[in-house]
Amino acid sequence: MTTGEQPETFEALYERLQALTARLEAGNLPLEESVTLYEEGMALAQRCQALLAAVEQRIETLRETYEDGFSR
Repeated sequence: MTTGEQPETFEALYERLQALTARLEAGNLPLEESVTLYEEGMALAQRCQALLAAVEQRIETLRETYEDGFSR
């Protein structure tokens, strides 16, 4: 990503991951291309996981904030 670009969304990353998975599952790829796609897929999966973890933390923070507000 270059300066000024918007960060990729979870949905865009996940869609790319699904496309890579489909290509790998279809087979008929040279070994080197398969390994390259696998590496890219693992990186995408890691980015998706990081985005999900960040959202989970935001939700937990909101939940705690509202619970604290209601218990007073």
